[in-house]
Amino acid sequence: MSVTPPALFCSRCGHAIVRRVPAGDSRSRDCCDSCGAIHYVNPRPVVGTIPVWEDRVLLCRRAIEPRLGLWTLPAGFLEVGESTVEGAVRETLEEAGARIEMGELFSMIDVPYIEQVHLFFRARLLDTDFAAGEESLEVRLFAESEIPWQAMAFRTVATTLRLYFADRAAGRFGVHVQAITAPMPKVPAPHAPA
Repeated sequence: MSVTPPALFCSRCGHAIVRRVPAGDSRSRDCCDSCGAIHYVNPRPVVGTIPVWEDRVLLCRRAIEPRLGLWTLPAGFLEVGESTVEGAVRETLEEAGARIEMGELFSMIDVPYIEQVHLFFRARLLDTDFAAGEESLEVRLFAESEIPWQAMAFRTVATTLRLYFADRAAGRFGVHVQAITAPMPKVPAPHAPA
């Protein structure tokens, strides 16, 4: 199921587009019959890090929606022209003011129902001179026993952290590939007292 609405006009020539299966394809696409452009909608990569200092992980409390006030690893959308590693380093600096030494890819989690792929890399903090960026209310180091599991912003982050702590306990780190294929069920809002 796609969450991106179809375009109404061609971004190349401005003419109206039509939704159809183009020749040689098997999926419905936004097509311009005026200039021949086919407008593809592809997943958006989200890149981030698991920044570690000794036995603690650096988390950011979000200052923006979605999930304002909840905790996450430093991460965000990959920008055009940067590699996944460059994007992860940039996001860590922007959100946590943290300087890191990049490690290996740790997790890749597909989230097809929101058209995203989340990639997290292991990273080592170079120092403890970090501070909240514009998109963070605060940043803090957490031991595994202190992780605010009930206040995690995203399932991809909670999944990545659980995998990270399991691998650390086992004494070896792997690369984890998973998918989260359905949104979390909506929880009814509590009733206000009468």
